[in-house]
Amino acid sequence: MRFGLNAFAAFALVSVVALPPAVEAAQSDPAAARIEAFNRSLVEVMKQGPALGAAGRIRRLEPVVQDTFNLSLMTRYSVGPSWATMSESDHQALIRAFTRLTVASYAHNFDRFDGERFDVDPTVQTRGLDKVVSSHLTPRGRARVDLTYRMRLDGGEWKVVDVYYGAISQLTTRRSDFAAPLASGGARALLAHLEAASDKLLQ
Repeated sequence: MRFGLNAFAAFALVSVVALPPAVEAAQSDPAAARIEAFNRSLVEVMKQGPALGAAGRIRRLEPVVQDTFNLSLMTRYSVGPSWATMSESDHQALIRAFTRLTVASYAHNFDRFDGERFDVDPTVQTRGLDKVVSSHLTPRGRARVDLTYRMRLDGGEWKVVDVYYGAISQLTTRRSDFAAPLASGGARALLAHLEAASDKLLQ
């Protein structure tokens, strides 16, 4: 596993062998249960990571990522005010590219299992329309990383709309990263930027 605060998408998970009581309690909340399901799938892919290869990990992770995250909303929030001036075809192209980058980031950063532990806090906070699920990733022999998921109902299901690595918002980081290509060439330049970032991760 390769993970750091600058990784685009690294989320929490729990062992697929035995869930401690605190994690079992978390499953009673639908938002926490969504993260638990994602986590189990991620660990399974990590354990098979080298055998699957990058392409195999992407095939396994893509439907899981799409089921867990509200990627269209995350793309719009990451683009910011420029979204309102873009065409619908630009919107759809950027959502596809954003999705590809998200999946590529997971395939790259979680490429193998090395005894990492993932835990989800059973206490879920409600903030307006959203729920906040706290979790922790503890790599073997390294300091724990706090991961917080902001989630919102979408079609009756709780989906991730932002992730905080410690105090750092993924969407804030992405909006900053997208600013230069948007300023230089609008949607077309941003699309090229996203595709290049995905390609680099998959080399």
